[in-house]
Amino acid sequence: MWLPSSLTKVLIDPEIRGDLPKQTRRRMRGYLLDFLKPEALKHYVPVKDSVAKEHLMRDWFPNDQMRVFPSVKDYTFTLACRNFMNIQNDQDVKKLCAPFANIMPGLFSVPDQHPGTPFNTCGQGREQDEERSGNGRQRRGDRAQDNRLLVASHETTSTAITMTVNYLAQFPHIYDQVYKEQQEIAKNKHDGETLTLEDTQKMKYSWNVACESMRLSPRHREHSEKQHSGLCTRLTRILSTSRTQRSSDPMRFEGGGPVPFSFVPFGGGPRMCPGKEYARIQILTFIHNLVVRFRFEKVD
Repeated sequence: MWLPSSLTKVLIDPEIRGDLPKQTRRRMRGYLLDFLKPEALKHYVPVKDSVAKEHLMRDWFPNDQMRVFPSVKDYTFTLACRNFMNIQNDQDVKKLCAPFANIMPGLFSVPDQHPGTPFNTCGQGREQDEERSGNGRQRRGDRAQDNRLLVASHETTSTAITMTVNYLAQFPHIYDQVYKEQQEIAKNKHDGETLTLEDTQKMKYSWNVACESMRLSPRHREHSEKQHSGLCTRLTRILSTSRTQRSSDPMRFEGGGPVPFSFVPFGGGPRMCPGKEYARIQILTFIHNLVVRFRFEKVD
């Protein structure tokens, strides 16, 4: 599996990067796919549903206003820790949040080790992660895979959920259709019964809405400057999606959907993201729990 050099330097320890035994390399390649098999996905759905309920009742219900993206990032990170690292204790999850927050900004940055650069901060976060995880050689190989799974299932899925929530708030008539679909599923569940993989497969219109929200998300450029020991670094991040067909219509994804390779948030062909189904379930589970409990609107 090819990774950018910045990602490789952070996720794989330099002492083992070049001399992993072939058997270990083979195990590392298969490690990711084992977590994303259909059998595994079935077990993830009840966990995602329970965590979504807990998260919304604890963080959303007491408040009149919410900043969606930071809150959703907490939700997806907690899920990743539970699903991929078997970390069940909330306090243990919080201990990992700080070093992981330092790792994320530098993963796709220029591998520049000067103080104050995103890559340098990323390396510091990795060292903190090692202190909490232990330094055994075998554990380092496992941690590299843990980190890959955390990266792949955290920031991107959080962004997609935030886009979908924004879209629903922007178009109340579409929210009503999603609510109707989700209520049909909710009314067939007993008290305390969690969602299943079969339930998520019934959320066809909701998934169309999620796809349309990702398609419509605008190109966005962010600038920030950091000062460290007299060295100023200017950071630029560009998020780009297709800007064609700006009219909103979730039904464009019915049937065969858009023209092949005109909509590629998960890539396409043999390089399509192996976690697409995992992300789909995570997005739909959160949206289900959100719309059946809350009516929301955007705040300027």
